[in-house]
Amino acid sequence: MSLHYEIRLSGAGGQGLILVGKILAEAAAIYDEKNATQSQSYGPEARGGASRSEVIISDGDIDYPKATNLDLLLAMTQEAMDKYSGDVKSGGIIVADSEFVHNKPEGDFTVYSFPITQVAENEIGKKLVANIVALGAIEHLSGIISEDALLSAIRARVPKGTEDINIRAFKAGQALVQK
Repeated sequence: MSLHYEIRLSGAGGQGLILVGKILAEAAAIYDEKNATQSQSYGPEARGGASRSEVIISDGDIDYPKATNLDLLLAMTQEAMDKYSGDVKSGGIIVADSEFVHNKPEGDFTVYSFPITQVAENEIGKKLVANIVALGAIEHLSGIISEDALLSAIRARVPKGTEDINIRAFKAGQALVQK
């Protein structure tokens, strides 16, 4: 059976979800030699408005670049959860930031709620890396992209000089799932 995995990363502008989408797509396409597409959209506000990034990973052709039947949804805000949880397919995964998402939907999917932003702020010391904490959780839950590929893509994509703190954030996200 061929691989076709759809991910939507959603939340508020300024949370770094576009960067995480680019890291996921690059890790899949360059380092894991799979096919990947990445698309993004922002609300009218640059920061604080709705934001989403979509990544499709496949070992075959990708006919349509938009995610419509999600294997995994990251919801960093309640608005994102309310808006996109209906797109998660049966057996899919939702990852929510427990600090901002309090109402979880019912459905034939699994909802994981983690203190993503709190871990970034308290364990790493920078709220700014919550996106990479979420990426660590996504890697561990989905298993769709290798850890080595994601670490290489993080090193290539994050601003120079921030590689170490971002790697720590990624590992903290993996640890959330392991607990």
